[in-house]
Amino acid sequence: MDRVEEPLSARPALETESLRFLHVTVGSLLASYGWYILFSCILLYVVIQKLSPRLRALRQRQLDQVEADLEPDVVAKRQEALAAARLRMQEDLNAQVEKHKEKLRQLEEEKRRQKIEMWDSMQEGRSYKRNSGRPQEEDGPGPSTSSVIPKGKSDKKPLRGGGYNPLTGEGGGTCSWRPGRRGPSSGG
Repeated sequence: MDRVEEPLSARPALETESLRFLHVTVGSLLASYGWYILFSCILLYVVIQKLSPRLRALRQRQLDQVEADLEPDVVAKRQEALAAARLRMQEDLNAQVEKHKEKLRQLEEEKRRQKIEMWDSMQEGRSYKRNSGRPQEEDGPGPSTSSVIPKGKSDKKPLRGGGYNPLTGEGGGTCSWRPGRRGPSSGG
């Protein structure tokens, strides 16, 4: 029985020595790098808290995408919605094209009508120049177009005189610089 008791008594001494070694090693490690370990743990916690919603959303999108790829009815609904949106956009585009064509037809009709009026006025011997800028007015009561004085330019003061050009050297001011003579001086 003595043999059985000896290993039992030796075993706790070995465990206590290994615990003592672990305590010394961990204690020295914490004594040397404790603050660095603490701050890095806090920083790691903050980073995990900031990134966890994004990671959850990314995982959810990946799961939804995998489910959508696996379910053909979801894929079919998505394609139908896409086709309906394209059809709506095409109908809007077609409506805009029709409006544009109608506007062009109206402009062509107006030009054709003005040309006919111009031809008629030329046949009657009247001037057709007055029709170029504005549509022809009906002859009736009111002031005649010949007595209307055309509106001139507004009475704004120009920024500088009309004859000023800095590149020519004239018309600007009283000072005029001329380069000196070339060659040797003939002073004496």
